[in-house]
Amino acid sequence: MTLISWIVFGLVAGVIAKLLMPGKDPGGCIITMLLGVAGAVLGGFIAEALGIAGKTGSFGDRGFLIRMAFAVVGAIILLAVYRMIAGKRA
Repeated sequence: MTLISWIVFGLVAGVIAKLLMPGKDPGGCIITMLLGVAGAVLGGFIAEALGIAGKTGSFGDRGFLIRMAFAVVGAIILLAVYRMIAGKRA
């Protein structure tokens, strides 16, 4: 995937993570989107390391869906960690 597609992929993962984990975020929308991009990278790396994400040929194939699921989980984890860290400071 190209860098632009990873960013878009991460933004989508961040939005899905935000929908699954509603609440007030200390950083707002921009931080949530950046956490989504980081979650996509983290989730994609984990899926690749576990060997369960094959080649992604097109939108909607098995590899894409597995990477998206891992990206959303990664974004949720990073969002939860960020809320715990930022919540202690406020």
